[in-house]
Amino acid sequence: MIELVDVKKFFGSVHAVDGITFSIADGEVFGLLGKNGAGKTTTIKMLTLQLKPTAGDIFFEGRPIRGNEIFIKSLLGLVPQHLNFDQDLTVEENLELHARLHHLPKLERRERIDELLKFVELEKVRQSFVRELSGGMKRRLLIVRALIHRPKILFLDEPTVALDPQVRHKIWELIIDLKAQGITIVLTTHYIEEAENLCDRVAILNCGKIVALDTTENLCAGRPLEEKFIKLTADS
Repeated sequence: MIELVDVKKFFGSVHAVDGITFSIADGEVFGLLGKNGAGKTTTIKMLTLQLKPTAGDIFFEGRPIRGNEIFIKSLLGLVPQHLNFDQDLTVEENLELHARLHHLPKLERRERIDELLKFVELEKVRQSFVRELSGGMKRRLLIVRALIHRPKILFLDEPTVALDPQVRHKIWELIIDLKAQGITIVLTTHYIEEAENLCDRVAILNCGKIVALDTTENLCAGRPLEEKFIKLTADS
């Protein structure tokens, strides 16, 4: 489904991503694990066409990004790290606007919004202004917005950051449900437990490079993943 070949992204003298190569299979939950500044968000921004790589190639379903931007964007849903709703619109109005941007017909818009609000248990707040929602509700609403056009691939950039454990586990349940629906998921996180519980495979990034890439089962073999993570990402 997705392939990166020797991808680099430089900002002047800063090598945010420095030659990473990996692939992601259909229906896989693939984790990008690393400390702040490791290159996770930069990688996501290149994969979601928000940034152009300095060098290297990225392919979706065998097609390079260059020349296939419209097709690739139709495959993608993005849950960003930061909340970016119109706070003066209601939950329903935000979703209606996003559905219109994806050119969903009126009847399909209504059915899809109803379906997704039920999926994340936000039906009762559909007429509430976004600014009135709790942090956990806003995170769930970000997921709804990203799913409105039925993407094949969902990018989650630290979706549970700053949430309390109970709400975090609620988001985990949603991700597990999405995987069961066959959606390919790319997840960035710096929570070891999150990667262990959700991901089929994990790439550990440090200073823009991949320092480990394997199944969570193999990475956890022999010693705790947290211990391996600390060793692999220790500052040199």
